[in-house]
Amino acid sequence: MLFTTFLLNGSEKIGVLKEGSYNILDISSIEEFKEISTMLELIEKTDSKEAIDSLKQSLDKGKEGHLISLDAVQLLAPIPRPIRDVICLGLNYKDHVAESKSVTNQQKQTIENPIYFSKMASYIIGPDAAINSHSDITDELDYEVELAIIVGKEGTNIPREKAEEYIFGYSILNDLTARNLQRKHNQWLKGKSLDTLTAMGPYILHKSAIPFPVALNLSSSVNGEVRQNSNTDKLIFDIPYIISDLSQGLTLRKGDIIATGTPAGVGMGFNPPKYLKKGDTISCSIEGIGTIKNHVE
Repeated sequence: MLFTTFLLNGSEKIGVLKEGSYNILDISSIEEFKEISTMLELIEKTDSKEAIDSLKQSLDKGKEGHLISLDAVQLLAPIPRPIRDVICLGLNYKDHVAESKSVTNQQKQTIENPIYFSKMASYIIGPDAAINSHSDITDELDYEVELAIIVGKEGTNIPREKAEEYIFGYSILNDLTARNLQRKHNQWLKGKSLDTLTAMGPYILHKSAIPFPVALNLSSSVNGEVRQNSNTDKLIFDIPYIISDLSQGLTLRKGDIIATGTPAGVGMGFNPPKYLKKGDTISCSIEGIGTIKNHVE
């Protein structure tokens, strides 16, 4: 199932993309889900296999009159207003570690433990939304395609073998970054957290749709030029490890967003660098989830 948050006639709604069609079923048209208006509420209500099975059965019975064409709505980020900062991993693909070290002129080294950081995003932009270039404070705006994990069950000290139980689904996240600010402040919060520098969507793919652990192709392109092309099976720290390690002594909450890192091919990795500029279109794609496209203003 592909879940989406969308605007229809000025109202924010939650829907499911009808399989094999270009239509969305409004979840509020289903009796037992009629009070659901946000993705966080949906995650709260579907935190068990039984609840998801019930939703699937309801979807199969969905009436054609409740289907809405994608052309009639504006897709938003699946979770426009996160419950707290996005939890991110840095340097979680070996090829990105190598390109980052070459740019910073540091000795290549093995990453022995996950590098976690926080990305402030009081509002996450969705498909076709504009990215503010922030040209008054940066000329080094970069892109990073990442698989985002959406947590579906609260938990602490989660064993690796039970990690999937705590996942609701997956989405695409573009971890946009002002590289000069990232360097200037010697940590990543400011350079990662400017307004509009977090884009997510177009959907959340429910975990039941793919085998676990996941192995999904992911890529990014700028103005049609492919920049990144890899697979999540190349993660240094895989999803079971991330869920287990991150949850040691730290409670993961329903609706938390965990960005798992980006592969090589980011703008700073080229010589000369290929940073985003006004007028550019950046597309991020992940197998089974789709593509999120944004433009820089």
